[in-house]
Amino acid sequence: MKVTVTGATGTMGRALVAELRARGDEVTALSRDPESARRKLGPDLEVIAWRDPKGERPPAESLAGHDAVVHLLGEEMAQRWNDESRREIRDSRVLATRQLVAALRELDPEQRPRVLVSQSASGWYGPRGDELVDESEPAADDFLGRITSDWEAEASAAEQLGVRVVRTRTGVVLAEGAGALAKMLPFFKLGVGGPVAGGRQYMPWIHLDDVVGGMLFCLDTEAASGPVNLTAPEPVTNKELSRTLGRVLKRPAFAPVPGFVVKVLYGDMARIVTTGVRAVPVKLRELGYEFRRPDLEDALRDAT
Repeated sequence: MKVTVTGATGTMGRALVAELRARGDEVTALSRDPESARRKLGPDLEVIAWRDPKGERPPAESLAGHDAVVHLLGEEMAQRWNDESRREIRDSRVLATRQLVAALRELDPEQRPRVLVSQSASGWYGPRGDELVDESEPAADDFLGRITSDWEAEASAAEQLGVRVVRTRTGVVLAEGAGALAKMLPFFKLGVGGPVAGGRQYMPWIHLDDVVGGMLFCLDTEAASGPVNLTAPEPVTNKELSRTLGRVLKRPAFAPVPGFVVKVLYGDMARIVTTGVRAVPVKLRELGYEFRRPDLEDALRDAT
């Protein structure tokens, strides 16, 4: 299979590219900085410049004759939100996806990729307490809900071109040295970690191995389309996560962290931590995906 990957130098992108190549697929990466991408991904990888994803279409040669596209491009969500960062978080997703689909539209149908796996996020659902949430639920009317709704709408436009579109609503990714876990570990290693804002909020976690496994499954499975939750089978509360991480690190994990402290550190972005959603991967399980790391303790041991 010939696969084009955007966002290939991020945590998920690097892992996905490595596994695609390991199984014999031919990969083309789109990057704003091809030289840097080759240093991170390998000098023999085909990298094509896409200098301005928000303002220009990717080159036709990066897509024509390819079988699939995995679209992972997007500004880091875990940062302090202000007017500028909010705009960049939105535009890097919505406008870049619009440009990508426009490039697909310009291709001759016989040269057009058959499938687009486009990254989305569990932020689609908004805070939902302890309610079990599957892919049928509508988008929340908040910052993340509106972004993901617009983002997915741009990707879904490719369906009009005869492209099978999968929108992967990814939860909190557990990966070594990256993401939420990297921010939590210093406190837990010092023995001052613990439940945040009471710890009752659910965390739709997933190990990086299953992010990659789930995306590959969606690429390969013709029945996969529309929204697909990339989350572990059993979401846990923040308190359960803290207790398990403390056990893995052999450190106490009982120091409560008030919500206002997280708000002081991260501003409005703190709501990602202080609220939660109990999202479950109904579609993946119905389609027969077998999770590689469904157990939280095993996932944390591997990621730490």
